[in-house]
Amino acid sequence: MNYSAIKPNDIANGDGIRVSLFVSGCRNCCKGCFNPETWSFTAGEVFTETTEEEILKLLDRYYINGLTLLGGDPFEIENQKGLINLIRKVKQRFPEKTIWAYTGYLYDVDLQEGGKRYCEVTSELLSSISVLVDGPFVEDLKDISLKFRGSSNQRLIDLDQTRRNGKIILLN
Repeated sequence: MNYSAIKPNDIANGDGIRVSLFVSGCRNCCKGCFNPETWSFTAGEVFTETTEEEILKLLDRYYINGLTLLGGDPFEIENQKGLINLIRKVKQRFPEKTIWAYTGYLYDVDLQEGGKRYCEVTSELLSSISVLVDGPFVEDLKDISLKFRGSSNQRLIDLDQTRRNGKIILLN
């Protein structure tokens, strides 16, 4: 897996101050995407154990609320497999910190068993995520007044509440 950037103090992609990892690789290629340079799976640098340790060190600051995964698309199968060890370490070392993820795929269609972006680590990855912003960016539905998303079709899914209630619970 490659990544294009790590932002150590991000306030735009989730609640509070976050460490954000922009992975490389996206097959959605949404028209009007804010980050098309991350579409190529070979863009940026190779994600290594050293990269993991850098992220864990950045997370180990009292004022950091958590980690955000975006890109590219963290739910491309290659990226899920590349992220799972990092996510396991984050949950083990920082159980109080939240993990947010952005994907152009739909939680209840593409990321469930039988879905086009479901693989052997998808369920574990989803079980570690607190909030999932799902759905492709749609330029005709762009709305700059929306919090933490770019177009009105995208959903902010509270995965903690969704797991507890057995149905999709959206954040306002």
